[in-house]
Amino acid sequence: MKLESEGILISLRPFNERDAIARVFTRDFGVLVGMMRGANVARKHRPLVGQVGVATWNARLDSQLGMFHWEAEKNLSASVMVNPGALLCMNSACEILATLLPEREEYSALYDETSDLLGKLARGNVAAYLTWEINLLCDLGYALDLSRCSGCGATDFLNYLSPRTGRAVCDKCAAPYIDRLYKLPVDLNTTLRFLENICMQQGVSVPQMRRMIKNV
Repeated sequence: MKLESEGILISLRPFNERDAIARVFTRDFGVLVGMMRGANVARKHRPLVGQVGVATWNARLDSQLGMFHWEAEKNLSASVMVNPGALLCMNSACEILATLLPEREEYSALYDETSDLLGKLARGNVAAYLTWEINLLCDLGYALDLSRCSGCGATDFLNYLSPRTGRAVCDKCAAPYIDRLYKLPVDLNTTLRFLENICMQQGVSVPQMRRMIKNV
């Protein structure tokens, strides 16, 4: 079986002295997992998390781990490495994707958003990370609706957010539940709390890189 697609290398975990287990977030097939031969010892064209390229995954059977042939086309991580804030955001995004996305489920819109994020981080635009996380929540089933109050439909005084529905709540409707609601505007503390809920439901921990990010 052979699968080939444009992808982003989101995880590399040593398997032995030479090889690594890789996760590649592809446009056409979602997250693919496989072995990258020589990834730990390569001097030229060494695979790095954050690279964008073409991934070819091969296995005799669909259920096997499979092997990757990886050809990096854009090494955006090289530009990101000179900016500590951008590097933290890139690593956080890759760890979140590797932790939360199931294997072989297509997320083409999220792929495009992630590719766009990497380009912006390479240019030093760390503020783009918040928008990426909001879009990620939408793709994972938490579409935030800040247009009107979920209780009465009002469009004014929307200063709170329901953690259950992801919809805005006006001051009047929020009054009895202040301690249970998130404060608007949405920031990285808000999105982190949604990520914590998702991770808890999946029985995993929020990636450490994400916990290191404050508001950017």
